[in-house]
Amino acid sequence: MRPLRLDMAGFTVFRDETTVDFTDADFFALVGPTGAGKSTVLDAICFALYGQVPRWGSSRGIANALSPSATEARVRLVFESAGARFVATRVVRRDSRGNVKTGGAGLQQMPDNFDVSKLDTGMTPEDLGEVLAGTPGEMDEAVLRAVGLPYEQFTSCVILPQGQFADFLHAKPATRQQILVNLLGLHVYEDIQKRATARAQQADADLRAVDQLLAGLDDTSDEALAAAADRVDAMLALAAQVTAGTPALDDARRVAAEAAAGLAALDDEIALLDRVRPPRGVAALASAVATARDAATAAGDAVTAAEEREEKVRGELAAAGDPAALRLLLRGHEEHAAVTAEATTLHDGLLAATTEHRDAAASLEEARAKALRTAAELEAARRAYQDAQAADRAGALRVHLHAGAPCPVCEQPVSTVPAVPATSAVPAAEKAGHAAKAADEKAQARVAEREKSARALERTLDRARAQHEQLATRLVALDEQLAASPGVTALRRELDTLAGLQKSLDGAVAALKSAREQARTANAGRAAAEQRLTAAWHEFDTARDAVARFAPPAAARDDLAGSWSALSDWSASEVESRRAARASLAAAAADADAAVATARERLDAAFVDAGLPAPDDHVRAATVAVERATAAHQRVEERRAQAQGLLDKRTAHEHDGQVAKSLAGHLRANNFERWLLEEALDLLVEGASRILRELSAGQYDLVHEKGEFSVVDHHDAGLRRGVRTLSGGETFQASLALALALAEQLAGMSTSAASLESILLDEGFGTLDAATLDTVAATLEGLAARGDRMVGVVTHVPALAERVPVRFDVTKDARSAHITRSGI
Repeated sequence: MRPLRLDMAGFTVFRDETTVDFTDADFFALVGPTGAGKSTVLDAICFALYGQVPRWGSSRGIANALSPSATEARVRLVFESAGARFVATRVVRRDSRGNVKTGGAGLQQMPDNFDVSKLDTGMTPEDLGEVLAGTPGEMDEAVLRAVGLPYEQFTSCVILPQGQFADFLHAKPATRQQILVNLLGLHVYEDIQKRATARAQQADADLRAVDQLLAGLDDTSDEALAAAADRVDAMLALAAQVTAGTPALDDARRVAAEAAAGLAALDDEIALLDRVRPPRGVAALASAVATARDAATAAGDAVTAAEEREEKVRGELAAAGDPAALRLLLRGHEEHAAVTAEATTLHDGLLAATTEHRDAAASLEEARAKALRTAAELEAARRAYQDAQAADRAGALRVHLHAGAPCPVCEQPVSTVPAVPATSAVPAAEKAGHAAKAADEKAQARVAEREKSARALERTLDRARAQHEQLATRLVALDEQLAASPGVTALRRELDTLAGLQKSLDGAVAALKSAREQARTANAGRAAAEQRLTAAWHEFDTARDAVARFAPPAAARDDLAGSWSALSDWSASEVESRRAARASLAAAAADADAAVATARERLDAAFVDAGLPAPDDHVRAATVAVERATAAHQRVEERRAQAQGLLDKRTAHEHDGQVAKSLAGHLRANNFERWLLEEALDLLVEGASRILRELSAGQYDLVHEKGEFSVVDHHDAGLRRGVRTLSGGETFQASLALALALAEQLAGMSTSAASLESILLDEGFGTLDAATLDTVAATLEGLAARGDRMVGVVTHVPALAERVPVRFDVTKDARSAHITRSGI
């Protein structure tokens, strides 16, 4: 991955739109004061690709991308990878509640030979090329395909951020191995091994499936085919026997059916006639109907008497007067007494309020007069204070006057100079003025208080007067209303009389209600009795109609019991005559059934001889047997052909499985891939050791054993030490040597998109001494001079920055950070 152009707006310290053009910057340095935003440039490259930055951690996440006062941050990176050009874009926005979310993300592959400078001409996203990803979720896989490295490995091999420079050096062997797998594209062998294993497993599964199918085809031998043909011949012979014996069976069944029908018809007549029976209680039903009718008549007479009594009492109550009007007059008397008492109480309160209001008015006038006096005294004090000030100023001028000289105020000659006053009258006048002002403010406050009290009393007095007038008006209305009233005693006496009549009326209404209820009960009893009688006649008619075709005797409509007796006697006589004729008809039916059984036994024997159970329908059973035997014979032939095809497939599956298993065994990770990784790690350590010897002035070599890194200290008799025991400067040298070796050597061996086309170092070169710094600079210059790698450093060291041909000066003002390119 090689960056070509970076555009930022609203991203951390770069609030304004900022563009970094990396074109032809094979070796560059980001320089500037601490906090200006040098490391932010590398953060933006990482964020555009992966949506995260190493030094942000996970505390706030993408919220770190926004400038403090910005609502949107945009980052766009144009880069090359494996000969193709891509553009990655990410947008972060802050909503109205302060939440920061990703507003958009995308990756596009640009057309070949696309001019990056055209991005400044306002091109639309559609002009940038093929869309590879359009959402944050799609970006992860698309960037991995384009760059060839996941985020953790990208920040260990391409961008080496502050604090994580030694990650690859200190990584666990398994993590380091996975990085090399991605760099070298060795995952292709793992994919082939997985596919071969999957194909072998599929071949085994197909083989098992074929074997299962073959196990179900064990009936396809020559013997099975011959047996199926014999079965077809036997079923055809059975069908011929059934065809010959069926007419005799059909004739016997017809005769038996006719005999059975005659016998069944006779039995039905016997059963129908035998069911004619008179119901219980027929004799007592007529007496019960007469009793119910008498009870209903007596109840109706009682209702008539109760209605006459209720109507009489209701007339007496109507003539006695209107109780509502009497109660209204009585309530009027009660209200008149209450209003009179309230008016008396209110009148006394009104007199007291009038007196209090008059006293308050007099107190207000007195307060106002005193306020006028204090105001006049305040004005006099002010004039005295001004006179005292004028006298003081005149006294101050007298010191400078001389007899015969002109006055500096009026310019007239001074004949005699007045004596200068011994003391000033201003303090006394000022004190008197303050006292007069305090007295005036107190008098004004007293006036305001009296005015407020007077207004409150006046409002109270107005409300009392209005309420008194309302009560007086109400008393006049009540007097007019009660003018024709006979008085409270007479009203109460009339109401008592009306209450007694109302009580009598209530009793009459209750008696009427009870009589009507009894009448309804009696009428219901009469209706029920008559309904039972009607139902009894309906039951008789139904029974007679059922046997009407046998000519039963006529019914007497006024005698239900006699009609039932005549019909029952006739039915018993008819049953006896039919039972006498049934014996001969039953014998004929038995003979017909015996003939059917004989014909059926002959056909059943033919089925048993053919090895089949005796069926109900011989013709259908014989037809089905022929069809099944023919189908079974055809199925044996088909299964023989299917078995041969499965045997051919089994041979092919066995061959495919053996080839796939052999390939998977050769490519297993602990064989071929392990050998490749060991070779790659040997080359990496050899190159890094050479660089480390140059950086450490021959003190250290880098070695590895079982994936763990160590250094050989030639200044300490070749002592081998773990890399975690190195000092900060020594760790930096070893980490830089590994990073440079990755850039120099492994990129040449890589067969995937993860070619290390750039290396960006963000680490403190200030920890190195002058000699080591010179060696580091020379090493970086040599790496950049090859022309196939971009080398970028973030540094505060002027000696290193001066040796870098292209510099990006990063500065920051109160609003935003800015970048200026200088050098070649």
